[in-house]
Amino acid sequence: MSDTAISADLVSDDELLSLSGENPRGEPQFVTVPAGTRADRLDKVLAGLLTDHSRSRLQGWIEAGNVHVNGAPGKVRQTVGPGDEITVWAQPAPETLAFAPEPIDFPVVDESADWIVVNKPAGLVVHPGAGNWSGTLLNGLLHRYPELAQVARAGIVHRLDKDTSGLMVVARNEIAQTHLVRQLQARSMGREYVALAHGWLVRAGKVDRPIGRDPRVPVRMSVERPVAPKPAITHYAPARCGQVDPGGRVTEVVCRLETGRTHQIRVHLASLGHPLLADAIYGGKNIAGAQRQMLHARALHFDDPGGRGEVQFAAPVPADMTLVQEAIAWNA
Repeated sequence: MSDTAISADLVSDDELLSLSGENPRGEPQFVTVPAGTRADRLDKVLAGLLTDHSRSRLQGWIEAGNVHVNGAPGKVRQTVGPGDEITVWAQPAPETLAFAPEPIDFPVVDESADWIVVNKPAGLVVHPGAGNWSGTLLNGLLHRYPELAQVARAGIVHRLDKDTSGLMVVARNEIAQTHLVRQLQARSMGREYVALAHGWLVRAGKVDRPIGRDPRVPVRMSVERPVAPKPAITHYAPARCGQVDPGGRVTEVVCRLETGRTHQIRVHLASLGHPLLADAIYGGKNIAGAQRQMLHARALHFDDPGGRGEVQFAAPVPADMTLVQEAIAWNA
């Protein structure tokens, strides 16, 4: 898998549930605070009575108006005690909504009976996970292509980080998915990226360093004493060098993946002392107007599972990255 997002903005239960002020449909649960219970905050008392639900989940229900105390909407910090009547409208866990179709906007570059090539926008999470159980590319794929509900992971065979833009291929059936996954495993699927990195890279090269979790920072990957490292190979070549004031030197780098590990390009370039612009996790700075890591998957080629031979696709650099490029004084 390529550049999987492991850090994402947290999404509260409120954002996943109806906030209309009306209680959602469903039968409520009635709870009377038993005698002998110490008077305390509503969320704390409720967590002791409804042990199947986490306190944070219950807090979300309270804030969304799905918990009433003595007939009135409850507040997280209000005190409740013996004899108080609590009414709870239990809400589904957000992960139960993970594979629900949603009208998510994303551009499709091309498609066949076996695959869909998507140009993923920056800011769109590929696959549901902790903190992002809805609003993902997967949800959008299920909405636009309902048949993908019959394919594992809605046909997704590789990923891009939330804030990385560019090309991805999605399989439309299990046979095509197996075919494409095997190409990834055999390293025959071609994926080319363009990145803007700090400093000047003067020659092409290859980084061949295993990547695993950073033992000190859970949201980072690392090549320095990584946890459970996996082989990772990135080929890179400088396209042009420039300068921005303030901010210093910048190189536009073309990267080609042999493997596809989480954050691979970001980690490997940072290990050379050239982190991507605006990639705060790996030491990048917000210069030249960059507001997200400057990385775009611009080219993709693979063997068509339908027998058409090799197919190739390209996606231009998106507008936000183009503006950053234009803010840099490139050397002649």
